[in-house]
Amino acid sequence: MKKECTEEQARLKAEAYCVGAERCTNDVLRKLKQWGLPEKLHESVIDYLKKERYIDDTRFAIAFVRDKYRFNQWGIIRLVMELEYRNIDKPSIKLALKEIDKEEYLSILTELLRKKSQSIETDNEYERKGKLLRFAAGHGYEMDAILQSMERLKDEDEMVD
Repeated sequence: MKKECTEEQARLKAEAYCVGAERCTNDVLRKLKQWGLPEKLHESVIDYLKKERYIDDTRFAIAFVRDKYRFNQWGIIRLVMELEYRNIDKPSIKLALKEIDKEEYLSILTELLRKKSQSIETDNEYERKGKLLRFAAGHGYEMDAILQSMERLKDEDEMVD
């Protein structure tokens, strides 16, 4: 059985945890449980961290969206699902999604599809499109963005021919 820590110890550990990277309330709550802090003290530690601005769910959502769509190449559907999983409120999610530059978003998707297209082995163009569509949907991209990016790829291919 884990040794329970005091509120002060949990507060200090949580501060250190939050300084290392941007965290949301849900992440910190999970850690407090893991550290064995009694449930009755969770709220006071979370309130303290929010008051001192160690935790800010809106700030977390903005940083999360910016990093995940650029570096992990996630689509909006995946981003929203992940933020909802972390119990981020809808207004914060909407604000975070406004940070996405639509042109950059489509460029990332187009490049992702271009790379995937090169690795697909099929003689049939219909199958190739289906595989690309499923691949992009699996990364959380919405159908409009997928179709736009596939059209861009098609136009680029026609320009090369």
